[in-house]
Amino acid sequence: MFKAFITRNLGVGLVTSLIALVLGGLLSFWGDRFGLSTQAIKIIVWIISMVGVIWLLNLFRDYKQRLPVQEVAVKPPVEQAVLSEAPFYFQRLQYQLRRRYGPLWRRRVCILLVMGQREQVEAIAPGLTAQHWQEGEHHLLLWGGGLQVQPDKAQLQALRQLRRRRPLDGVVWVMTEEQLGQRTQIETALRMLEKQGQQLGWQAPVYVWNVRHSNWDQRDRPTQTVGCFLSEECTPESLAQSLHSLIPTLANRGMEQAIAENRHDFLLRLAQSLRDKGVTRLVGQLTPLLERPPIRLSGVTFSLPLPVPSGMVEHGWLVDASWNGVLEQVRDSRGQAVGFPWEKSAQWGVIALAALWGIGSVTSFGVNRHQIAVSRERLSAAGDRQGDVSARLLSQHGLQREIDRLQSQSARGTPWYSRFGFNQNEALLKAMWPVYQRNNAELIRDAAARLLHQRLTELVNLPAGSAQRHQRITPAYNQLKVYLMMARPEKADAAVMSRVLMADWPHRAGVTDGLWQNSGEALLTFYAENLPRHPEWKISVDNELVSEVRQILLNQLGQRHGETMLYQKMLQQVAHSYRDLTLAQMTGATEASRLFSSRQVVPGMFTRQAWEGQVQKAIAQVVASRQEEIDWVLSDGRQPISKAASPAELKARLTARYFTDFAGAWLNFLNSLRWHKTHNLSDTIDQLTLMADVRQSPLIALMDTLAYQGEAGQPGTALADSLVKSAQNLFQNNKPSVIDPTRLPPGPLDNAFGPLLALMGKSTEENGLTADPSLSLQTFLTRVTRVRLALQQLANTDDPPAVMEALAQSVFQGKSVELTDTRTYGSLIAASLGAEWNGFGQAVFVQPLTEAWQTVLQPAAASLNAQWQSAVVADWQTDFDGRYPFVAAQNEVSLPMLGQFIRADSGRIEQFLHNQLGGVLHKEGKYWVVDKVNSQGLHVNPAFLTAINQLSQVADVLFANGSEGIRFELRAKPVGDVAETDLTIDSQQLRYFNQMERWQRLRWPGDGDNPGVALTWTGVNSGARLYGDYPGAWGFIRWLEAAQVQMVDESRYRLNFATPEGLALTWILRTEVGKGPLVLLKLRGFTLPKTIFEENTGNNLVESGINNNDDEEEYRQNR
Repeated sequence: MFKAFITRNLGVGLVTSLIALVLGGLLSFWGDRFGLSTQAIKIIVWIISMVGVIWLLNLFRDYKQRLPVQEVAVKPPVEQAVLSEAPFYFQRLQYQLRRRYGPLWRRRVCILLVMGQREQVEAIAPGLTAQHWQEGEHHLLLWGGGLQVQPDKAQLQALRQLRRRRPLDGVVWVMTEEQLGQRTQIETALRMLEKQGQQLGWQAPVYVWNVRHSNWDQRDRPTQTVGCFLSEECTPESLAQSLHSLIPTLANRGMEQAIAENRHDFLLRLAQSLRDKGVTRLVGQLTPLLERPPIRLSGVTFSLPLPVPSGMVEHGWLVDASWNGVLEQVRDSRGQAVGFPWEKSAQWGVIALAALWGIGSVTSFGVNRHQIAVSRERLSAAGDRQGDVSARLLSQHGLQREIDRLQSQSARGTPWYSRFGFNQNEALLKAMWPVYQRNNAELIRDAAARLLHQRLTELVNLPAGSAQRHQRITPAYNQLKVYLMMARPEKADAAVMSRVLMADWPHRAGVTDGLWQNSGEALLTFYAENLPRHPEWKISVDNELVSEVRQILLNQLGQRHGETMLYQKMLQQVAHSYRDLTLAQMTGATEASRLFSSRQVVPGMFTRQAWEGQVQKAIAQVVASRQEEIDWVLSDGRQPISKAASPAELKARLTARYFTDFAGAWLNFLNSLRWHKTHNLSDTIDQLTLMADVRQSPLIALMDTLAYQGEAGQPGTALADSLVKSAQNLFQNNKPSVIDPTRLPPGPLDNAFGPLLALMGKSTEENGLTADPSLSLQTFLTRVTRVRLALQQLANTDDPPAVMEALAQSVFQGKSVELTDTRTYGSLIAASLGAEWNGFGQAVFVQPLTEAWQTVLQPAAASLNAQWQSAVVADWQTDFDGRYPFVAAQNEVSLPMLGQFIRADSGRIEQFLHNQLGGVLHKEGKYWVVDKVNSQGLHVNPAFLTAINQLSQVADVLFANGSEGIRFELRAKPVGDVAETDLTIDSQQLRYFNQMERWQRLRWPGDGDNPGVALTWTGVNSGARLYGDYPGAWGFIRWLEAAQVQMVDESRYRLNFATPEGLALTWILRTEVGKGPLVLLKLRGFTLPKTIFEENTGNNLVESGINNNDDEEEYRQNR
């Protein structure tokens, strides 16, 4: 169908297009001869002409359609035609309908397609099968043939051409009772209806007309519509309900007709038939029509064969009353389109395109007309040269903005709404440039040239070597550069020119500062941006002045010129060409993630590949362009350049700077490596196995990569030398080394990568690298292999924890084993790399062995913790928990029992430390400290160290003479309003009457049978009062706890006791050892730690465990 539409209209389209092209060409080339001077007028004339051409073509087509109808008027009657002649009678039908109903007949005529066998069709529309179509009362009946054969394509195509948008309003399917009962014929008919709808592109509502039979003639019976009409959502149930509701009406009207004439029994028989299971039968027969979208059953009607009207003209149709219901329903029901509506879419698309084009043309005309008016206004204002400078600058700025806008549109494309053939941007620019050029020369260019000439002249006139000349060197270089840019447009840089000129030209005579700051930079920038495209704007320079300024700048500027900028520009050129180098790429196919990892990467521009691929060339290009970049400003090609600015010196500095950054990038990456921690002995053995594997070691692969990268910049060995060396190794049957100690000449990375290259045996006298023969990577890997074998042997024993504990105990006692020796060797290698490689050395050479040693130490540490808890902590808790001074309670600790634990010679704690931890802890003076050599990575609990040092201090004071007791002296001090104090300490009395002060020697605990402390005092105006009574062996310590202690000197302390009256009873305490009895106050709240070593603490190094601030300060002083 769509193909026929295209074929039918192709010729008309080609003719229309040809006429449009010819007419457009005539108007474009010869339109001026007919007074069509502007492009807009030509387009308007072209549009009007094309509308007239299309109207004439439509008239011609209508004439051709009427001509065949008139020529065939003498042909035989249409009843003799066959279905294959459908296009012929459809042309006549269209002519007839247009003549009768007018041009809008398609909206006024309802078209019905009647389908079925000839006999049944003739029963409801006499003569239709012979005439093919009948028309009457705004209705058109078409015979579509039977539904048991394929649809007639010619007829459907002609029907589609008759009325394209809605070819049919309804399909009347005529059947008898017997045909309704034939299921196979119903299914075939439904398929034909579907195919017909597809070919027609439209599925109209279907009305089933059941023609009934009567045994006698009832043609004179009054007719009416008999049936029911259905909604779009009709179901079998609603159809059955509609048919049942029809029965009473049929019975009543049938009875009326039978009473009037007993032969007219059609309605009664129909009612009886529906009542006698006829409804159920009909619903079953019509259900397929309700379940086959897009086919829609819209109604079911019943009738006897209709009488043939007499006196009807050819193709005339007298509407019988039996049709009234169908005709009314058809006007209210709508069909639906089948498939995509190509023709309708194309029509609407053309209409929309035409509408958009029309709107766009009108919009474009208005936009361009406004733009021309604005441009004319700008030109008029800019062309006025009589105003002051401020007014002319504003006018020039407005003209410049308009030119800039038009230029931007030309570069990016003009807005769509300003096109449609009306755009005049180029013509406007052509008219604006001369005005802009004249004004710019007067207002901007010449004034800027005079200013720069003045500034450069001032520089030349300054005394040589003066501070003012030195300060103006950098500004003078920029001024000279801009001055030369104005004379050489191809070198113009808009950003530089506007920045320099505005900096040197902050004020302008005759112009306010605000106006100049707002518009000056924009005027200068626009002039500089367009200068390269307009060489005719260049100025003439003072060559003598330029020569003098160049000489001054060359003498004082030197190599400071733009070296950093050149270097950064070079790196930017290379950065995008090489990907960043990751740890996985450095280690190849090895499993590096099992050993170490890093979140950082090495930038791709700092690799040997980048150096050999692009960096060398980029430096060469920068050096080659250096002469041009400097000379066009600072030299005329005849004066020599200073050595500092020479290309050779620049190349050396850029190369050195690059390799400094190169080494820094690699140092940052390698120092970020982190060794992966293990959780058991098996994982540690696996790590050491992989680490020392000659073929699969990630460490060897990483070191090979570092050796390769570290040789960047060195002169490479010739290919011939490499081949000769390979041949020598082959014939001498030399076993190749894992790391080839090739001797290379000095390179730029020797200082940074030298320690690594020396470790790998790549050292020569020429490059200044001296390798310690006792430290090498191969030796380290061999030692690691030995450690791994030892650990494997340990893991294969019957009791690995016991063996590991014994091994740790031997180390604690200062003995040497393979594991600790290898760890020490790794630490030496890490130290030999230097401070710059500290992170890398620790992660690769120290941490692996530290992890292995800590794996061995974990069982030993746990065992020692358990021994400590069972041998000391458990009894300590049993004897001292809940007793004073450890807690504030009435029950007190036994001094002899405390001595059994803390005595320095025979105490249980001291003996445990000597016997079990003699290799880990030792005493320096009075304090226990960690032996960092023998501890080998153990992490001693800081709380444990603090606790044993506190107990050691108490023992040193409490058992200074071998037996428990502390000797000290007290001296009472006079206090205002206090007449007498009486202090009794374990039956030792100190009485003071405000007489001369004296020292009294005391001992705690005393020898009396009444331990405790009692203090009474007598005021000047009051009697004796009790300050406090502290019974028990620890009463003296309780009394000291109530005092406010102030240190007087190393051995004296002031004790103040505040009375309720606000008086301060004061004594001076003088000790023999340390703090004397005050040291026992440290036992308040004391808890003995349960663990000696912190387990699962990772790779933390051991530290001193003195965390108490007072003790640490004292320890530092004693040290």
